[in-house]
Amino acid sequence: MPLINAMLRFLVLSIAALCATLTYSADTPSHISIATGNETGVYFPTGGAICRLVNKSSKEYGFRCFVESTDGSPYNLRALRAGEVDFAVVQSDWQFHAYHGSSIFKEAGPHKELRSVFAIHPEAFTIVARKDANVKSFKDLKGKRVNVGNEGSGQRGTMEVLMNAYGWSLNDFKSASEIKAIEQPRALCAGQIDVMLYIVGHPSGAVKEATTLCDSVLVSVEGAEIDKLIRANTYYRRAVVPGGMYRGNERDVNTFGVGATFVTTAAVSDEVVYSVVKAVFENFDLFRRLHPALANLKKEQMIFDSLTAPLHAGAEKYYREMGMIGN
Repeated sequence: MPLINAMLRFLVLSIAALCATLTYSADTPSHISIATGNETGVYFPTGGAICRLVNKSSKEYGFRCFVESTDGSPYNLRALRAGEVDFAVVQSDWQFHAYHGSSIFKEAGPHKELRSVFAIHPEAFTIVARKDANVKSFKDLKGKRVNVGNEGSGQRGTMEVLMNAYGWSLNDFKSASEIKAIEQPRALCAGQIDVMLYIVGHPSGAVKEATTLCDSVLVSVEGAEIDKLIRANTYYRRAVVPGGMYRGNERDVNTFGVGATFVTTAAVSDEVVYSVVKAVFENFDLFRRLHPALANLKKEQMIFDSLTAPLHAGAEKYYREMGMIGN
C-alpha cells in the first residue's frame, strides 16, 4: 500500500509539472532574437553575452536566444517596430528619437510601444585619423576623405547631427564614403580614406585594428558646438577615451557620447522580459567578464542611465522584486 501511494503521489506530481510546463510554453516563444551591430563592434558580443546567459537556463525559461548582426541602431529600431526582432541594442539618442518620433523617425511618428529593459555601457563618438592626414580636431575633417558611415547606422546618424551643429554638408569633405564599420580600419590603413568614425564602447576591436595596422591617432571632439549639443540633449554625455589603450595614443582623448541600451516592445510578454533580465542580473559578475566594455557596469546605473522609453513591465517587475526600485 505505501508503495502504491508513493507511485500515485509521483504520478500526480509529474502530471502537475507537465501541465505547468505546457501552460508556460503556450505563452512563451521557442526562441527570441536580439538585433545588435557589426561583428567588430561591442553590440554584437554584448548581445552574445546576453544570449549566453539566457541559454544557460533555457530549460527553465522555455526559450532559446539568438543574436543577429545588423547595420546598427536606426536599423534595429525599425526592425523592432516591424516586429522582425524581439530585442535590440541601440544608442540612447536613437532610442529617444524613435520613442518620440523625432529626427530620422519623424516620418514614421512616435513609437510609443518601445520599452526600455536596461542600459549597458557608455559609448564614445570616436574619430580615428591616419597620422599623415594631420587631423587634430573635429574641425580639421573639412576637406578630408571621411567615412561618414552607411545609411541606417548610428554612426551616420550621429555624424549628421554633428554636421548640422557645425553648419556643414557632405560637400565640405573631399569625399564622403559610406563604408560599413567593419571595413573601416583596412580602408583607413590602405589609404582609401583619411578618417574613420565610430560610436563604440572601449576598448574596441575596430579601433585596435586601425591603430595596430598603421600609424593612426584618436581625435578630440570638443568645443562650443559640442557643449551646446550636450546641454540641449539629455541623452548625450561627455566621454573620455583613456590614454594608453591603443598603440600610438598615450594621452586621454576628450569627446562626447551616448549610452548603449537594451530595448524591446510592449508586444513582448512580461514573462519573457522578466526571464531575460533575471538571466543577466543573477549572473552579473559573469556578464561583466564577457567583454572588457562591460567590466565597470553597475546594476543601479543600468536601471536609470540613458533610458528614455518607459521600462517594460516585465523588467520593472524584476527590479521591484529585488528592491532596486520603489513600489
